[in-house]
Amino acid sequence: MRIKVFEHVQNLPISYFDTHTHGEIMSHFTNDAETLREMISNSLPNLISSAISITGVVVAMILLSWQLFILVILQLGLIFLTIRVMGKRSASYFIKQQRELAALNGYIEEMIEGQKVVKVFTHEKQVKETFNEQSTNLFEVAFRANMFSLIVIPILGSFSYIHYALTAGVGAVMAIRGMIDIGTIGAFLQYTRTFTRPINMASQQINSILSALAGAERIFALLDEPVEVDEGDVTLVNVRDFESDSFIECDEPTGCWAWKLGENGVPRYKKLLGDVRFEDVSFSYVPGVPVLKNVSLYAKPGQKIALVGSTGAGKTTIVNLLTRFYDVNEGVITYDGIDIRQIRKDDLRRSLSMVLQDVHLFTGTVMENIRYGNLDATDRQIEAAADVANAAFFITHLPEGYQTVLIGDGANLSQGQRQLLAISRAAVKNPPVLILDEATSSIDTRTEALIEKGMDKLMEERTVFVIAHRLSTVRNANAILVMEHGEIIERGDHEGLLAQKGRYYQLYTGMFELN
Repeated sequence: MRIKVFEHVQNLPISYFDTHTHGEIMSHFTNDAETLREMISNSLPNLISSAISITGVVVAMILLSWQLFILVILQLGLIFLTIRVMGKRSASYFIKQQRELAALNGYIEEMIEGQKVVKVFTHEKQVKETFNEQSTNLFEVAFRANMFSLIVIPILGSFSYIHYALTAGVGAVMAIRGMIDIGTIGAFLQYTRTFTRPINMASQQINSILSALAGAERIFALLDEPVEVDEGDVTLVNVRDFESDSFIECDEPTGCWAWKLGENGVPRYKKLLGDVRFEDVSFSYVPGVPVLKNVSLYAKPGQKIALVGSTGAGKTTIVNLLTRFYDVNEGVITYDGIDIRQIRKDDLRRSLSMVLQDVHLFTGTVMENIRYGNLDATDRQIEAAADVANAAFFITHLPEGYQTVLIGDGANLSQGQRQLLAISRAAVKNPPVLILDEATSSIDTRTEALIEKGMDKLMEERTVFVIAHRLSTVRNANAILVMEHGEIIERGDHEGLLAQKGRYYQLYTGMFELN
């Protein structure tokens, strides 16, 4: 089940992760799956054993006296009615229990991850109060869930004693009338005790079963979440994968990349250049709240395009649309003249490389983290990529060099070193289109100067989109786009925009604070 859920999660769109906490998602793999494991390993075998015992006893009781067995049927009716009434009330609380547990896990995960922020602002008291409140909520729903499920056990126990007494009384009357002998009554009473024992054992599993059903409901709800839709049929191929490369001009000895388009069953190839264009693109995450409004821009192969503007202006949204984390509501985005909605998402993203402001490093060696950009990269290529990003110097001074193990999202590295590894990861992918989302925001001025030449080398002959708040990093851009409220209000190169003395001039000279 965990494997199935994990595979499904990998196919969910980014919007799902944007609207659900990590702890809530993790709860499906831990708490919800654990309730199913507990039921399958313990409750289910006990139920099967009880069912076999009950079946054998029922057959024996019917053979001894079908008249007395009518009392057994009445008892079963009362048992099922009790389980139905109590189980229905308990089940709703078990569902709430799993939800509260997921919320608590999400809060714990968030607070552990942000422990430094908690301590620096001395919010330990508030954090503990919130945790106590959520824990109390979990306790209350768990108490009610278990109360209704566990109360069934003494009720069924009482039924068994009442049934035993009724059987003895009715059997005595039948014996007096000569309808049954004393030995049969004794045997039937013994079977009555044997009959109620497995029922009581089965009733003790109700708690586990209802909890498992609540967990299963949450897991199946996750599995019912619609996966990322991909209707693209244009794929990315490499010329070196073919015996003949006559269908496309390519002067690279290792081959070059091309889009494979299928028209009327006949494949057509178009060289991957990195020509990106937005044509009247509008987009909103929430209906009725536009984030981009009729945005048009172009980036010719090899051009460096800078996006600047206040927080919330729509800069990152442009990247989200280019990578197809989200699809446009209106307008069109073309990549080498092809509507990106026609390109398979995996192939589209293979042609891009990103360096994000928030770097994520995996548990593993430095070399493995850089290789994540290209799993086929050799050790020499990884070292060359690190050299381009000027990360080689600090890597070689680590205790184990490239084999140094990183843990806790690279907690044993400085923020600047983590950023350099992210740039190295992008460099080893060697993509035609590069996206830098505040790539040097966490690097000090001296380190930034060290990697400037390396970054320039990395950006050579590539289409580059740079999202920047530090305007000194975009002076050499071919075009600078100034965005406000989802619109491009100015465009031009550095000197031209300064001469206009508009918003960019205000931003650059500090007359207007860039938030």
